[in-house]
Amino acid sequence: MPDPIATPTFPTLHQRFFVEHLRHQRAVSPRTIAAYRDTFRLLLSFAEASIGKAPTALALVDLDARLILGFLDHLEKERNNGARSRNARLAALRSFLKYAAHYDLTALAVIEQALAIPMKRFDRPVLGFLSRQEMQAIVDAPDPRTWAGQRDRALFSLMYNTGARVSEAIGLRVATSSSMARRRAPARQGAQGTKHAALAINSVADPGLEAPAGKHRG
Repeated sequence: MPDPIATPTFPTLHQRFFVEHLRHQRAVSPRTIAAYRDTFRLLLSFAEASIGKAPTALALVDLDARLILGFLDHLEKERNNGARSRNARLAALRSFLKYAAHYDLTALAVIEQALAIPMKRFDRPVLGFLSRQEMQAIVDAPDPRTWAGQRDRALFSLMYNTGARVSEAIGLRVATSSSMARRRAPARQGAQGTKHAALAINSVADPGLEAPAGKHRG
């Protein structure tokens, strides 16, 4: 008779982590899921080459600190990943190990050691900024006599006046941005997966938004 509380296998935990935990319980963005997926693709290939176990044969205890440190070293030295990418891969592995710790108590000691692997420090570059005159020169650079030039001016002006990310700006819809601009109201736009940001449109950005929007509707 099968044990009703048998410890799940690594493949089972891996599937539950992606399908149940990330997608349904945490509702993370598709981009996050894709990044985690790529991390495990790289890890599983590295593990097969390093310890000779296929993904279906791996056990949770195989993901020890030694294997993970070797994997991180492989990313930096053989794949030329920087510290940021290395830390992002480690964050994905940590998330899985914290989840798996609740279901495989026999691997707690191994998981504890793996979770103790630190993030790598790196120098953060000092971000510069443009003066108002320099930013105005960028906004004025596209040719206003063409639709493409009006579009580019509208995007530059929108991002400058609202602080919107590129993904937020290109995700705006004509009807939303035009009506919001006329009412001087914030335009809600999806950002960072399932989160939303309110982008306030002021009078400086209004004319640039209305011109290309009107031609697009026409």
